[in-house]
Amino acid sequence: MSTNEQALKTLATKLGHSFTDSELMLLALTHRSFSSKNNERLEFLGDAILNFAAGEALFERFPQAKEGQLSRLRSKLVKGETLAIIARHFGLGDYLRLGSGELKSGGFRRDSILADTVEALIGAIYLDAGMEKAKERVLVWLEDEFKNLTLVDTNKDPKTRLQEFLQSRNAELPKYEVTNIEGEPHERTFYIECYLEIIDKKTRGKGSSRRIAEQQAAGRALELLESKKV
Repeated sequence: MSTNEQALKTLATKLGHSFTDSELMLLALTHRSFSSKNNERLEFLGDAILNFAAGEALFERFPQAKEGQLSRLRSKLVKGETLAIIARHFGLGDYLRLGSGELKSGGFRRDSILADTVEALIGAIYLDAGMEKAKERVLVWLEDEFKNLTLVDTNKDPKTRLQEFLQSRNAELPKYEVTNIEGEPHERTFYIECYLEIIDKKTRGKGSSRRIAEQQAAGRALELLESKKV
Protein backbone atom coordinates (compact mmCIF):
# COMPACT_ATOMS: atom_id res chain seq x y z
CA MET A 1 0.00 0.00 0.00
CA SER A 2 1.36 3.39 -0.94
CA THR A 3 1.22 6.43 1.34
CA ASN A 4 4.14 8.49 0.05
CA GLU A 5 3.66 12.21 -0.61
CA GLN A 6 2.84 11.84 -4.29
CA ALA A 7 0.37 9.05 -3.61
CA LEU A 8 -1.40 11.18 -1.01
CA LYS A 9 -1.66 14.05 -3.48
CA THR A 10 -3.20 11.70 -6.00
CA LEU A 11 -5.74 10.49 -3.46
CA ALA A 12 -6.51 14.06 -2.36
CA THR A 13 -7.36 14.89 -5.97
CA LYS A 14 -9.75 11.93 -6.12
CA LEU A 15 -11.38 12.97 -2.86
CA GLY A 16 -11.74 16.58 -4.00
CA HIS A 17 -9.97 18.04 -0.99
CA SER A 18 -6.38 19.22 -0.65
CA PHE A 19 -5.44 18.89 3.02
CA THR A 20 -3.74 21.82 4.72
CA ASP A 21 -2.61 19.32 7.36
CA SER A 22 -1.48 16.21 5.49
CA GLU A 23 -0.97 14.40 8.80
CA LEU A 24 -4.74 14.34 9.26
CA MET A 25 -5.14 12.55 5.96
CA LEU A 26 -2.42 10.06 6.86
CA LEU A 27 -4.06 9.40 10.22
CA ALA A 28 -7.41 8.77 8.52
CA LEU A 29 -5.75 6.05 6.43
CA THR A 30 -4.14 4.35 9.43
CA HIS A 31 -5.87 1.21 10.73
CA ARG A 32 -5.55 0.14 14.35
CA SER A 33 -3.56 -2.92 13.24
CA PHE A 34 -0.81 -0.58 12.03
CA SER A 35 -0.44 1.72 15.02
CA SER A 36 -1.93 2.68 18.37
CA LYS A 37 -2.27 6.13 16.81
CA ASN A 38 -4.96 5.29 14.28
CA ASN A 39 -8.17 6.46 12.62
CA GLU A 40 -10.73 5.23 15.15
CA ARG A 41 -11.39 8.64 16.73
CA LEU A 42 -11.65 10.27 13.29
CA GLU A 43 -14.05 7.50 12.29
CA PHE A 44 -16.27 8.32 15.29
CA LEU A 45 -16.31 11.99 14.32
CA GLY A 46 -16.88 11.30 10.63
CA ASP A 47 -19.79 8.97 11.38
CA ALA A 48 -21.58 11.77 13.25
CA ILE A 49 -20.95 14.27 10.45
CA LEU A 50 -22.04 11.78 7.77
CA ASN A 51 -25.33 11.10 9.54
CA PHE A 52 -26.00 14.80 10.03
CA ALA A 53 -25.12 15.78 6.45
CA ALA A 54 -27.24 12.97 4.98
CA GLY A 55 -30.13 13.72 7.34
CA GLU A 56 -30.11 17.44 6.59
CA ALA A 57 -30.02 16.81 2.83
CA LEU A 58 -32.92 14.35 3.05
CA PHE A 59 -34.93 16.79 5.18
CA GLU A 60 -34.54 19.43 2.46
CA ARG A 61 -35.06 17.16 -0.55
CA PHE A 62 -38.13 15.30 0.73
CA PRO A 63 -40.31 17.95 2.46
CA GLN A 64 -43.35 15.63 2.55
CA ALA A 65 -41.52 12.64 4.02
CA LYS A 66 -42.35 11.34 7.48
CA GLU A 67 -39.73 10.67 10.14
CA GLY A 68 -39.75 6.92 9.52
CA GLN A 69 -39.25 7.37 5.79
CA LEU A 70 -36.36 9.78 6.33
CA SER A 71 -34.72 7.36 8.75
CA ARG A 72 -34.95 4.49 6.27
CA LEU A 73 -33.54 6.63 3.46
CA ARG A 74 -30.67 7.78 5.64
CA SER A 75 -29.88 4.19 6.59
CA LYS A 76 -29.50 3.39 2.89
CA LEU A 77 -27.13 6.30 2.38
CA VAL A 78 -24.81 5.72 5.34
CA LYS A 79 -24.69 1.91 5.50
CA GLY A 80 -21.30 0.22 5.29
CA GLU A 81 -21.96 -1.30 1.88
CA THR A 82 -22.57 2.14 0.36
CA LEU A 83 -19.42 3.58 1.96
CA ALA A 84 -17.36 0.62 0.77
CA ILE A 85 -18.51 1.30 -2.80
CA ILE A 86 -17.36 4.92 -2.43
CA ALA A 87 -14.04 3.70 -1.04
CA ARG A 88 -13.47 1.39 -4.00
CA HIS A 89 -14.31 4.21 -6.39
CA PHE A 90 -11.40 6.14 -4.86
CA GLY A 91 -9.18 3.04 -4.75
CA LEU A 92 -8.74 3.55 -0.99
CA GLY A 93 -7.44 0.03 -0.53
CA ASP A 94 -4.20 1.07 -2.22
CA TYR A 95 -3.57 3.81 0.37
CA LEU A 96 -4.44 2.12 3.66
CA ARG A 97 -1.82 1.66 6.36
CA LEU A 98 -2.46 -1.82 7.70
CA GLY A 99 -0.58 -4.18 9.99
CA SER A 100 1.04 -7.25 8.44
CA GLY A 101 -1.76 -9.54 9.62
CA GLU A 102 -4.48 -7.44 7.99
CA LEU A 103 -2.42 -7.14 4.83
CA LYS A 104 -2.06 -10.91 4.55
CA SER A 105 -5.74 -11.49 5.20
CA GLY A 106 -6.82 -8.97 2.56
CA GLY A 107 -7.93 -6.18 4.88
CA PHE A 108 -7.41 -3.64 2.09
CA ARG A 109 -10.49 -5.01 0.35
CA ARG A 110 -12.70 -5.68 3.39
CA ASP A 111 -15.94 -3.67 3.35
CA SER A 112 -15.83 -2.81 7.05
CA ILE A 113 -12.29 -1.41 6.91
CA LEU A 114 -13.00 0.54 3.72
CA ALA A 115 -16.23 1.98 5.12
CA ASP A 116 -14.55 2.99 8.38
CA THR A 117 -11.81 4.75 6.41
CA VAL A 118 -14.36 6.80 4.47
CA GLU A 119 -15.86 7.95 7.78
CA ALA A 120 -12.38 8.76 9.11
CA LEU A 121 -11.64 10.85 6.01
CA ILE A 122 -14.86 12.80 6.57
CA GLY A 123 -13.74 13.50 10.12
CA ALA A 124 -10.30 14.53 8.88
CA ILE A 125 -11.76 16.92 6.30
CA TYR A 126 -13.93 18.47 9.02
CA LEU A 127 -10.91 19.10 11.26
CA ASP A 128 -8.88 20.39 8.33
CA ALA A 129 -11.43 22.68 6.68
CA GLY A 130 -14.63 22.88 8.75
CA MET A 131 -18.19 21.60 8.61
CA GLU A 132 -19.29 23.14 5.31
CA LYS A 133 -16.42 21.54 3.40
CA ALA A 134 -17.02 18.18 5.07
CA LYS A 135 -20.75 18.33 4.24
CA GLU A 136 -20.00 19.33 0.66
CA ARG A 137 -17.72 16.32 0.17
CA VAL A 138 -20.27 13.97 1.72
CA LEU A 139 -23.00 15.14 -0.65
CA VAL A 140 -20.72 14.90 -3.69
CA TRP A 141 -19.62 11.38 -2.76
CA LEU A 142 -23.24 10.31 -2.21
CA GLU A 143 -24.61 12.03 -5.32
CA ASP A 144 -25.32 8.82 -7.25
CA GLU A 145 -27.01 7.28 -4.21
CA PHE A 146 -29.29 10.30 -3.80
CA LYS A 147 -30.42 9.97 -7.42
CA ASN A 148 -31.78 6.48 -6.74
CA LEU A 149 -33.77 7.37 -3.62
CA THR A 150 -37.54 7.27 -3.61
CA LEU A 151 -40.19 7.46 -0.89
CA VAL A 152 -42.08 4.59 -2.48
CA ASP A 153 -41.42 1.26 -0.75
CA THR A 154 -38.30 2.60 0.92
CA ASN A 155 -38.08 -0.62 2.92
CA LYS A 156 -37.85 -2.82 -0.19
CA ASP A 157 -34.99 -3.13 -2.63
CA PRO A 158 -35.52 -2.78 -6.42
CA LYS A 159 -35.30 -6.54 -7.11
CA THR A 160 -38.05 -7.25 -4.59
CA ARG A 161 -40.26 -4.45 -5.93
CA LEU A 162 -39.75 -5.61 -9.51
CA GLN A 163 -40.67 -9.17 -8.61
CA GLU A 164 -43.82 -8.04 -6.77
CA PHE A 165 -44.76 -5.75 -9.68
CA LEU A 166 -44.55 -8.62 -12.17
CA GLN A 167 -46.30 -11.10 -9.91
CA SER A 168 -49.20 -8.67 -9.48
CA ARG A 169 -49.66 -8.84 -13.25
CA ASN A 170 -49.14 -12.61 -13.53
CA ALA A 171 -46.09 -11.95 -15.68
CA GLU A 172 -42.89 -13.95 -16.02
CA LEU A 173 -40.24 -13.06 -13.45
CA PRO A 174 -37.13 -11.18 -14.65
CA LYS A 175 -34.08 -13.08 -15.86
CA TYR A 176 -30.67 -11.76 -14.77
CA GLU A 177 -27.52 -12.53 -16.73
CA VAL A 178 -23.89 -11.57 -16.12
CA THR A 179 -22.62 -10.15 -19.41
CA ASN A 180 -19.13 -9.13 -18.32
CA ILE A 181 -16.76 -8.92 -15.35
CA GLU A 182 -13.88 -6.43 -15.40
CA GLY A 183 -10.99 -5.60 -13.09
CA GLU A 184 -8.72 -7.33 -10.61
CA PRO A 185 -10.19 -9.87 -8.15
CA HIS A 186 -10.22 -7.31 -5.31
CA GLU A 187 -11.75 -4.54 -7.41
CA ARG A 188 -14.15 -6.07 -9.91
CA THR A 189 -17.00 -4.49 -11.82
CA PHE A 190 -19.95 -6.70 -12.74
CA TYR A 191 -22.20 -5.99 -15.73
CA ILE A 192 -25.74 -7.42 -15.62
CA GLU A 193 -28.66 -7.58 -18.03
CA CYS A 194 -32.22 -7.92 -16.76
CA TYR A 195 -34.67 -9.34 -19.31
CA LEU A 196 -38.39 -8.51 -19.04
CA GLU A 197 -40.54 -10.89 -21.07
CA ILE A 198 -43.66 -8.79 -20.47
CA ILE A 199 -42.29 -6.06 -22.78
CA ASP A 200 -39.45 -8.01 -24.44
CA LYS A 201 -36.84 -5.51 -23.23
CA LYS A 202 -33.54 -5.62 -21.38
CA THR A 203 -32.11 -3.19 -18.86
CA ARG A 204 -28.53 -3.05 -17.66
CA GLY A 205 -26.71 -2.44 -14.43
CA LYS A 206 -23.16 -2.46 -13.13
CA GLY A 207 -21.58 -2.53 -9.69
CA SER A 208 -18.79 -3.80 -7.49
CA SER A 209 -20.76 -7.01 -6.85
CA ARG A 210 -23.26 -9.05 -8.79
CA ARG A 211 -25.98 -8.17 -6.27
CA ILE A 212 -25.42 -4.44 -6.64
CA ALA A 213 -25.44 -4.68 -10.43
CA GLU A 214 -28.67 -6.70 -10.36
CA GLN A 215 -30.30 -4.13 -8.07
CA GLN A 216 -29.36 -1.33 -10.47
CA ALA A 217 -30.71 -3.26 -13.47
CA ALA A 218 -33.92 -4.00 -11.54
CA GLY A 219 -34.34 -0.33 -10.68
CA ARG A 220 -34.03 0.62 -14.32
CA ALA A 221 -36.50 -2.11 -15.26
CA LEU A 222 -39.04 -0.62 -12.85
CA GLU A 223 -38.55 2.82 -14.38
CA LEU A 224 -39.04 1.34 -17.86
CA LEU A 225 -42.24 -0.45 -16.85
CA GLU A 226 -43.62 2.68 -15.20
CA SER A 227 -42.81 4.80 -18.25
CA LYS A 228 -44.70 2.35 -20.46
CA LYS A 229 -47.59 2.23 -17.96
CA VAL A 230 -47.63 -1.57 -17.98
